Amino acid sequence: MVPGPVAVAPGIMNVGRVNYGSADLEDEFFELYARTEQHLQKILGTTHRVVMQTGEGMLALWSALKSSLVPGDRVLSLATGVFGYGIADMARSMGCEVKIVGLPYNETISDLSDIEYAISDFTPKMITVVHCETPSGTLNPLQGLGILKKSSRVPLLYVDAVASAGGTPVQADKWNIDLCLGGSQKCLSAPADMAFLSVSDRAWEIIEQVNYIGYDALKPYHSALEDRYFPYTPNWHGVAQLYAAAEILLNEGLQLCFERHDRVAHFCRRELAALGLSLYPAAHAQPSPTVTAVNIPSGVSWHDFDTALRKHGLVVAGSYGPLAGKIFRMGHMGTQADMVLVAEALDVIAKVV
Repeated sequence: MVPGPVAVAPGIMNVGRVNYGSADLEDEFFELYARTEQHLQKILGTTHRVVMQTGEGMLALWSALKSSLVPGDRVLSLATGVFGYGIADMARSMGCEVKIVGLPYNETISDLSDIEYAISDFTPKMITVVHCETPSGTLNPLQGLGILKKSSRVPLLYVDAVASAGGTPVQADKWNIDLCLGGSQKCLSAPADMAFLSVSDRAWEIIEQVNYIGYDALKPYHSALEDRYFPYTPNWHGVAQLYAAAEILLNEGLQLCFERHDRVAHFCRRELAALGLSLYPAAHAQPSPTVTAVNIPSGVSWHDFDTALRKHGLVVAGSYGPLAGKIFRMGHMGTQADMVLVAEALDVIAKVV
């Protein structure tokens, strides 16, 4: 029950066992890529181009930064957890001037006044934010931020939606997101080998100006489908599995899928509280419907707690950075947003506690 990579459904796994031809040569692959893009557009809530690259979700995070920023560019990073602060470090490592509007790891964005002031004072080229902070089990609301970004005329809004896309509403166009980043191994429940992101028209203009040409560059994808030419050999197996995963989700229905994630998350948190465990997010923060973060029982080390759970057949995740050794996390996303699975996991936790 870790928060990704999640269990891959047999139907998705079987798609990867086909001996496909050369993706560089066959019309069948380009048609598949186009259909997969259409599916991902629905999941991300966008009409813009969706790029698919070979690699897990972190590839999208780096690709979007390196393709649209140059040294000296100003980046305003909104940080409420490990990845929010980490993205700021990534931009800083590229030579960008970074300003952080930060909150404690157990909180989520609510008051936009500090952000509005920072935009006015700092005039950033890009705002970065994480939708679902997986290491702390929180979900940042983004609609208000998108409105503020547009009214303030910030060129780019960059959103890490790797652990939220497919498990809770993501509306890239309505929220004025220019770079909306996803990964195959979370709510889509495919193997951890595909990164994807939607790219707005404004982002493409900036990407063309930056002209980054590294292996992870976005620029070649702007016309790759029309030109029938990708910058490197595409992962036919990965795209096929991503398509199958998106097809399963859309056949269920996005709204029904979101409701399933919400039901399982509420059940999980209610039962954990009944066991006397305390949830990590602050009471006023918005918890994520895809992952629950829980304080490790007092006086117990993470190593001992993890070992005891594993003896009963349950694997959960610890956390990172300042949260390491303090909390554990249950991933109830994608195939794991299942009431029976979560109930079985809770039974094990009850025995161990």
